[in-house]
Amino acid sequence: MNLSVGIVGLPNVGKSTLFNALLKKQAALAANYPFATIEPNVGVVPVPDARLDKLAEITKTEEGMSELPPLKQALVEFVDIAGLVKGASTGEGLGNKFLSHIREVKIIAHVVRVFEDADVIKEGAVDPKSDYETIRLELILSDLETLSNINEKSLRLDSTKKSAVEKLKKELEAGRNAFDVLLTDEEKESVKDLNLLSGKNEIIVLNVSEDVYSDENSTNVIEQYAGLMNMPKEKFVVVSAKVEAELAELSLAEQKEYLNDLGVEKSGLERLIQKAYDELGLISFLTAGEKEVRAWTVKKGSNAPEAAGEIHTDFIKKFIKAEVISYKDYVEFKGRKNCREVGKARLEGKDYIVQDGDVIEFKIGA
Repeated sequence: MNLSVGIVGLPNVGKSTLFNALLKKQAALAANYPFATIEPNVGVVPVPDARLDKLAEITKTEEGMSELPPLKQALVEFVDIAGLVKGASTGEGLGNKFLSHIREVKIIAHVVRVFEDADVIKEGAVDPKSDYETIRLELILSDLETLSNINEKSLRLDSTKKSAVEKLKKELEAGRNAFDVLLTDEEKESVKDLNLLSGKNEIIVLNVSEDVYSDENSTNVIEQYAGLMNMPKEKFVVVSAKVEAELAELSLAEQKEYLNDLGVEKSGLERLIQKAYDELGLISFLTAGEKEVRAWTVKKGSNAPEAAGEIHTDFIKKFIKAEVISYKDYVEFKGRKNCREVGKARLEGKDYIVQDGDVIEFKIGA
């Protein structure tokens, strides 16, 4: 799994409602009281990618198939993690149980509620800025505990790790996050196994009410809270958990119509996943054939053998060449055969850096 997103936040900010909507089923208990989610709920969701539908149509025509080939989208794992309260790092609420679940995910999505609802019990939630800071502080405190538990003898034997730990402690004690600490590449590698919570990539999910949910308003909301929280606008995404829950009950055509009525181009799911991709530096390459049309997720900057290894690890060693066609050319010239005829299919070697949307056929040795 290349992409796992942990949904976190104080109780009753909309985490479980959003999670249920993303999975299109009531997989978590979205009850109006604290700690409705006791164990982390995990679900795998396909990544929306309209390019696959177009490739499937082209493949059907090109191969003379009676039916469209199966589609296999890239996958994202969402983890709905039980709510925490101030003091979680010292055992309050669900305490370290909550924090240990965060350790397993690639990126943290902090859900904060930016509207008032008299029917919802707040249970510790105050406002988006302080709610976020409460969660962030608990992650920092947990990391400080992790650092303090490192065996002193092991640090004396590893000067690089000792230097990294000293830098981290100093900055964390000042209230800064691990991902803000400037470490050398060697120092980063030396503490990689600690898997520090405040060192994980993050997204701030602003959960707005249905009546203000539109693309135009979302831009204004992001600007407002990015300024208030002194964070880059790129870290934020706006969703309405209530709208996402309603969309989950509709057909694709009905979803599109509903979003149009709201003035929203893409669903919260699509924007949240895209934001996670951007934060983690992920892209998708595509494969197309009679057996399936599929999207594969790789890190931006991956070379051709590394991309082939996503299909099967043996392909890394047995890689010979990759036939690469851009998605734009593949669609414009209606398939691989025509692209070959007009010189739009390129044979690339081991040093080729895969681009988002590349349609690739790998040449693998025996």
